Amino acid sequence: MKKCFQVNLHDNVATVLENAGAELIQVVGGGTTATLQLRGGIKLGHKVALARIKAGEGILKYGVRIGHATRNLRRGEWVHLHNCASDFDKRSNTLDCETGAPTDTKYE
Repeated sequence: MKKCFQVNLHDNVATVLENAGAELIQVVGGGTTATLQLRGGIKLGHKVALARIKAGEGILKYGVRIGHATRNLRRGEWVHLHNCASDFDKRSNTLDCETGAPTDTKYE
């Protein structure tokens, strides 16, 4: 079974440890060993919601708030630039979701 890693018991996201599709994966770390049904494909190193997160609520990783949800998120959903925003780096909200390339600057 594929796995995701919850760093801290209070985190509401975990990091996927290998590319996964809409499948059941195991949550390890953070003091738990639960399972979680992914709602779609998530790439290695990306975050998955461990619980429902309402729009505006904090995204917690490492036991601290790293950003906030820009819309309601469901348990098992991919958490990335398209549905969360950094509380520290406003420019991160302009990056392309797939490539991470800036979309706010035109290079000619």
